[in-house]
Amino acid sequence: MFTVHVHIHVKSDCLDAFIEATAENARHSRKEPGIATFELLQADEDPTSFLLVETYRAAADQAKHKETDHFHRWVKTVESMMAEPRRAVKYTLPLPPA
Repeated sequence: MFTVHVHIHVKSDCLDAFIEATAENARHSRKEPGIATFELLQADEDPTSFLLVETYRAAADQAKHKETDHFHRWVKTVESMMAEPRRAVKYTLPLPPA
């Protein structure tokens, strides 16, 4: 398993549009065979702060995800909504699943 945490800071006047666009991307992403989970979290203390948690079956599946039409549509749609560039942190699972 391979997980990516994408940290996103959204402009306060774009929250609803960002959530809507990301929900659409998630609907399509969850249908990809290489994606185990695809979740959007919103910070309780700062509603403009989001975390995408994307878990792939293999690292190569992330590259495949980035080639999809829905990913490209999402990037184009939400780019201007971000208060700063998104930041991704990649993780691998060092222990077997519980």
